[in-house]
Amino acid sequence: QVQLVESGGGLVPTGGSLRVSCAASGLPFTNFVMGWFRQAPGKEREFVASINWNGGRTYYADSVKGRFTISRDNAKNTVYLQMNSLKPEDTAVYYCAAPSRITNPTMLLTRSYEYEHWGQGTQVTVSS
Repeated sequence: QVQLVESGGGLVPTGGSLRVSCAASGLPFTNFVMGWFRQAPGKEREFVASINWNGGRTYYADSVKGRFTISRDNAKNTVYLQMNSLKPEDTAVYYCAAPSRITNPTMLLTRSYEYEHWGQGTQVTVSS
């Protein structure tokens, strides 16, 4: 059974930094592209970042490019999202996600329907 468990959310002031983590189990993590999404109250879930199997390729939403960094530690089956220069509009529940199957090693996935497995989410609140 695939499990994704996020942690590290919290309350930070505008301009602050936070790192959220996602520990994965029940899947061959090393072979899987991983993604981060977020959902703010009253809004649809949106793509944040994606990372390929070995971390050699990443892709970001325009809204977070240059401020957020996705990374992974395959030895720990964990994917991270380092968030810097946080803004109030970054306030949301952050979810990590994994697809249902192994993909091309260079592939990145940016659409929620491409992911099968989701964590429970971790709340990030940026105060103004």
